Order: sequence, then structure tokens, then C-alpha cells
Amino acid sequence: MTTDATTPPLAWRDTRKLLWPLALLVPVLPFTAWSIWHSTGGAWAWWLTPVVVFGLIPVIDLLIGEDRRNPPDEVVPRLAADGYYRWLTYLYLPAQYAALALCCAVWARGDLSWIGAAGLVFTVGVVNGIAINTAHELGHKRETMERWLSKVALAPTGYGHFYVEHNRGHHTRVATPEDPASARLGESVWAFWPRTVCGSLRSAWRLETSRFRIRGRNPWTWRNDILTAWAMTLVLYGVLMLAFGPGVLPFLLLQAVIGFSLLEVVNYLEHYGLARQHTAAGRYEKVDPQHSWNSDRTVTNVFLFQLQRHSDHHANPLRRYQTLRSFDSSPQLPAGYATMVVAALVPPVWRRVMDHRVLAHYGGDLELANVHPPALRRLRALYGAQSGSRPNAAISRSCSSASAGTSSPGRTSSPRW
Repeated sequence: MTTDATTPPLAWRDTRKLLWPLALLVPVLPFTAWSIWHSTGGAWAWWLTPVVVFGLIPVIDLLIGEDRRNPPDEVVPRLAADGYYRWLTYLYLPAQYAALALCCAVWARGDLSWIGAAGLVFTVGVVNGIAINTAHELGHKRETMERWLSKVALAPTGYGHFYVEHNRGHHTRVATPEDPASARLGESVWAFWPRTVCGSLRSAWRLETSRFRIRGRNPWTWRNDILTAWAMTLVLYGVLMLAFGPGVLPFLLLQAVIGFSLLEVVNYLEHYGLARQHTAAGRYEKVDPQHSWNSDRTVTNVFLFQLQRHSDHHANPLRRYQTLRSFDSSPQLPAGYATMVVAALVPPVWRRVMDHRVLAHYGGDLELANVHPPALRRLRALYGAQSGSRPNAAISRSCSSASAGTSSPGRTSSPRW
């Protein structure tokens, strides 16, 4: 939130510049696990990656704390143009693919116990799930190569339609009941998962085919971004099956489910319960910092290319990760994404941690939140509704969808976007 007022802009330096390569640690972890497994024979070694990501990193994140500093506006163009940062995103991909090939080779041996096999699936699923975050960073850029690399990063999980739905669907409908990737207050992650997986796929295909039909063209073409992305998955899986045998196909499918499920759990926590209100003209208000949950935890921001500064990302999708800003008006998660993912998997814990924060964000007014219709009665009984006589557009639209199938000194201001 704060800028370093004591440092002249021309002298400003990114104090985390040497930390950003840590984002490449995750795809390297499978090689460490293989080394331990190869030398000890312990199947437990294949659980190293999930334990580090969802156990060790949250602890370090908690101990190191937050970094709310923003780069001065004057240095942003220079910072954005520094190729060092974009090369870190590029380098994730060869490490990701090397880890995938290694684990396919291990699976093909067929000598893992069920504990080791499950760990192997989760290991690769976590690597490829976090790779979707790298694809997310690349897919928002104008450069053709970066957009192509985004599809390459998505291929192992078979989630190429994310390239279309996220950019043209989610960013348009975020924090509304119409968005399948915006979770509703009172909705568990297990109820959210089928809604977002199926809804995002349908939305992506509708968006992409309409792009061709308004031009009078057939969508069944190599220019269709979804079809080309899915073709990359088919080619990748085909090559891996030729190299390691058809027995790797179940492994590839299982790790893909783990990978895209990790993405969807992150989607779940990013906008949980937040709602854009209707203007007098009947349209949704513009997206602003209050419509995304943020976290300034240092460690997870480094590992996730600052995905946790989510409000600024939605305001400026083309803005590169090293220049994203924190805003005072953005609602804050109590921990980094790695911790919150674990909490989301246990609905009673998630509700205890997050539901009252959503209500506090809206001054206790349940009617302003994006509420899951089946949970409405329970939430009203639990929290009440200060404005029960005023219709909640988020709730009413959710029900319709269901039935139809000044800033302080030294701080960054929070403009409406």
C-alpha cells in the first residue's frame, strides 16, 4: 500500500528482484522428490511437492509477513520493460514439461505403491496447476509469443479454454452471479467446482464460436483458440504415450484434474461473496478494488507472480506482475493463497474464517453480497439482513440463473475502474 517516499524514483530498486526466481522452485521440486525416492526407495518422497506448497510455504509466509509497498509510478515503465521478469515466466515452462516427462517415466515403471502413485499424481497436478497461473500472466499480454506460450502452459491440464473464458468472460462478468468463476457467499468449494468447471467450458465455447459467427465464419477452424489449445493437449498426450506407453494416459488424466481443480479453488477464494451493484441505468457498476480479495503476503506473492494483488490485475490486465499495486480499499484475506486453498477445502473452516469478513466488507448488509441462493435462509438466520426490504440484485439474479438452468499520505489512491 505504501510507496517509498524517502527514495528518489530514479534510485528506486526492486528489493525482491533476487527473490522472484523462487517462483521456479515448484517445477524443480519433482526432481528433488525423484532424487530422494531413487536413493531411499521411500514412496513418501513423492508427497514432497504438495507438502512444501501447502505446508512449508504457508508457515514461511506467516513468519515473513506482508509487503505492501508499491513501485513509484515514475519507475513503472522501466520496471515493466525489464526482460528479466518476463524470462522468469518463460522459464517455468521448460521446467514444467521436464517435470511432467520425468514423472511419466516413473509412472511407466509400474513399481510404485499406491501411496507413491497418489503422491506422483498430486505432485504433477500441483506443478501444472500452478503453471496455469503462469499461463494467466502470459495470456493477458499483447505479444503473440506470450499468448502462444500461455496455451503451451495450459496443455498439460487440458484446460486450454481458460485462455478464452478468463480473458473475455471472467474479466467482463467478475463479481456477478452470471460469472461461473466468482464464488457466492455460503457456497462451498465442492458446490462451486462443478458450477465453475462446466460453466466456464460452456461460456468459453459460446464466446469463441460467437466470435466467428458474427463474421459469418465457421468456428471449426485452426484459428479457433479453444480448438488449437485442445489440439496442443492431444499432441502432448500422444507424444508422451508414444514415449512411455499408453499406460501413462490414466496418470495424465488424473494429474490434469488435480491441476485444473487447483486453479478453480484459487478462483473460488479470489472473489468469494463479492458483488458489483447495479447503477441507476440498470448496468453493473465498474470493477474497482473492492471486488477482489487480495493478499500482500510476501512469499506467496513471489511464488505466484503477484497474483494475490488481484484488484490491480482486474483493473489493468495488461500490467505486468512486477508492477502490480496494493490498494487500501481492497478487502484482504487473512493469509496467502496457499493457506486459503487448504482452508477452502474444509467448508466449516472456510465459513468460520471468511463469511463474517464478507459481511464486514459490506457493513453487515447481507443484501449487498453475492449470495448462494440455497444458503440464503441460513445466512439470514445467522447474520440477519440490515436491508431486507431492499432487493439484492446479486441474489435475485442468482435465483434467476438457477431457475433457468481520498488516500492517505504516501499511499496509493484507489480510483474506480
